[in-house]
Parts: sequence; C-alpha cells; structure tokens
Amino acid sequence: MSSTRPLHSLALLASLFLAACAPPKSQLQQILERGELRIVTRNGPTTYFIDRDGETGIEYEMAWNFARNLGVQLRVIVANNPLEIVDAVLSGRVDLAAAGLTRDSVAGGPLAAGRSYHWVTWQVLYRNGGRLPKNLDEIAPDQLHVAEGTIPIALLEQLRARHPGLSWYIHRGLDSADLMDMVEEGRIAYTVLPSNELAHARQIRPEIRAALNLTPPQPLVWAARKSKDLSLLRAADAFIERIDGNGELAALIDRFYGRVQSFDYADSRQFVDRMTERLPPYRGLFEQTGSEFGLDWRLLAAISYQESHWDVDARSFTGVRGLMMLTNDTARLLGVKDRLDPLQSLRGGAMYLKELDRKMPARIGEPDRTWFVLAAYNVGFGHLEDARVLTQRQGGDPDRWLDVRQRLPLLSHRNWYEQTRHGYARGWEPVRFVDRIEKYYDVLVHATQPAFEEQQIVEAEPATQSLL
Repeated sequence: MSSTRPLHSLALLASLFLAACAPPKSQLQQILERGELRIVTRNGPTTYFIDRDGETGIEYEMAWNFARNLGVQLRVIVANNPLEIVDAVLSGRVDLAAAGLTRDSVAGGPLAAGRSYHWVTWQVLYRNGGRLPKNLDEIAPDQLHVAEGTIPIALLEQLRARHPGLSWYIHRGLDSADLMDMVEEGRIAYTVLPSNELAHARQIRPEIRAALNLTPPQPLVWAARKSKDLSLLRAADAFIERIDGNGELAALIDRFYGRVQSFDYADSRQFVDRMTERLPPYRGLFEQTGSEFGLDWRLLAAISYQESHWDVDARSFTGVRGLMMLTNDTARLLGVKDRLDPLQSLRGGAMYLKELDRKMPARIGEPDRTWFVLAAYNVGFGHLEDARVLTQRQGGDPDRWLDVRQRLPLLSHRNWYEQTRHGYARGWEPVRFVDRIEKYYDVLVHATQPAFEEQQIVEAEPATQSLL
C-alpha cells in the first residue's frame, strides 16, 4: 500500500526549510522593512528640546534627516541619564543612541561608537568670584560635585591616578542643571560639564565659568549595540560623512551653537535678572497676543526685550516708544492709538510681524524665514531685499539667512549701497538684532521647558513649521 503527501504540505515544508536556511536580516534591513528608525536621546539645548515649532535640537534634526535619508519615520525616546540611554539600546527598544555621547564614554562598554560629528571638552566649572584653581591638585577633597551618570567614572578614576588627592561627591537624583544651579548660587564650589553644554548654560546662569579643562577635545558620536551586525551604524557613518562634506552639518552646528559662542556677561546677567523682575507682569499679555496671532509668546517677549527691555515707558532718541518700540507712522498704520498701552503695543508689533511674513516669498522655509522677518522688522523690508539681491549677485543663496547676513553690512558701504534700490542702511544692526533675539529666545525657551519624563514621540518631520 502506498501513500502520497499532499502537494501543499510539501510546498509548506520546502518554504520552511528555505526560510530556516536564509541568512538573518541585518539591522538596517529590519529598520527599512519596519519603516521606522527608533532613537534614544536626552532633553537639553545640546540634544533635543521643544521650541516654537515643536521638537528640535541638533541630535533630533540630524536623526530626522538620517531617517528621511533611509526613507523611514523617526521615533524618539527621551531618557533621563546615560544609564537609561544604554539600557534603551541594549533592551532593543531603540536602534540608535543620539544623545551627545563622547567616544570615550562609549569605549569599552556594550555600545559601539560611530563617526564623530562634533567635539567637546570636559571642564571644571566654578562661580565667578570664587576660588579659581590652577590645576586639579588645588581642588580640596570633596569640593568637586558630579551628578550620577553624567560623566564617565572611568574618566575621573584616570584623573585621580594622575592626581591622587582628587575626590568627588556623587549626587543621586540630580542632573547637571541642578548642580550648575548650586554652583551659580554658591552652594557648591565645583562641578563638571562638557564645553558645549556650558556655552548654552551660561546664557541663563551668567555667573558660572570654566575653571580648567579636564580633557583634550573629545568627539561626539552616535552609538548602537555592539555586535557583528553594524549595518545601521555604518549607514549612519556614511550619512554623517555626506552632510559633513556638503556643508549641512556645519549649518546645523552654526544654528545650534553659533549664537552662544560669544558671551556677553553684562547682557546675560541683566536679561536673567529682568526675567524675574520685569517679565512676570507682562507674561500673560505676551501669551494672549501670541495666541491671538499664532505666534510663540517667547519670540514676542524676546523681540520686546531687545526693543524696550520690557519697559512700558521706553523711549528712544528717534521717538519710538512702548514695549515694542513702534514709530508714530507704524502705530498709525496698524491702528495703535496709544503706544504706551502694553496690549496695544504688543498687538501692533504682532500685526507688523505678520505683515512682513506675508511679503516674504513662499519658497523661504524655516528657520530662515523667521530670521528674515526679524531683520526686516529692524531694517525695513526694502533694505532686506537689497541685501538678498546682493547675495544672489555674489553667488550666494538669497533665501538662506547665513548667506544674506554676510551681505547686510555691505549696505553701509557706498560702493555697495549705490548699486541698490533703497540705498544706505546701517546693515550691521539687523544682524545684531537677529543674533540677540535668537539668544534671548533660546534662554526663554529653556527657562520655560516643561519637565520631561521618559516618553515616546513619533515625528513625521523636524521643526520647520513657520512661527508667523
């Protein structure tokens, strides 16, 4: 007696056999099939934060562009410290860590480091007026304070091998921001921070200073789980190499670090003080006006501070007055009857911003569009257009703020402004105007950040929505 096996069963067995023999899919292939890249990052000005358009930050913008390059969506998990970052990668909840990690902090651990994209130096911080040590040997025992998980302990141990008297106190449950506040307030003598974070931090904590460098410059990297399959990390390396070569990386670094590299102590100290003294009575009006006109209230507040230092009775030698320092002609055009009335002044300034935005070519995207509007608010739309024309004549991009800001000062030189339609302008002023508003806005954003708990966020696109 003979028997036959059904053909469909044979086909099923054959397919199972072939599947068993097929090589496993690489991590990159799995991500492409999933249609989603998952990253873990930290909340902060050097990584990921929320501004007027939503999620942004240099790590976020780079990761979003990498995801777009792969043709997938981006999912972001926010961790509170490096220990949570490593756990998120090792557990498989994320594919990649894009969180401001230094290569040395990754080396020797369970993660593999990718290509460098920026450089930082670990520094000892102290308070202005405090004791400035010349070297680590001059830091008394237990005067150095660190937040748990913020600096590789292996680095501190290496330093102690060269400086046997070095010791430190580890604070559990606190982060770098808490310790910077303690230094600013004089409650502790020294803490440790990477140089890129210090550049941002001192805008809102102007009394903190770098006492000395703990390390030479160290590269920042992305990291993935260490394994034989590094297909994702190699793809990320190729992406970073490409944006480094075509100038996109330099533009991102300038966008997130350029305006904080130069530090004006007096201006920063005054701004922080006036956030406490002068802003609170008007904050509700800024929020109300921002909501009415679809503007970020912190941008209005930053403009108002640059214009009047939040002094409702402010008056310039040219006769402009009020919180937004409107001229008589502009106030009359906008229907503002009393320039000294805070709400009327804010509404007039908001209307003027919206009018300038409507004049801008639709093709100009963010954040360039915002900087152009602010420049026009300061120097006038006609002069801004003259600078854009000069930019195009010189081979620059007239729709890119970094290119146009280089040409605006030319409007004060005869051999250039005689070639323009609107003539002479104090072209350096709108550049300073935009730079300062960017700085004030950044401080306000980070001073009003909500507390972040670990969370997951799915984004289809980076922060490029117009604020105007």
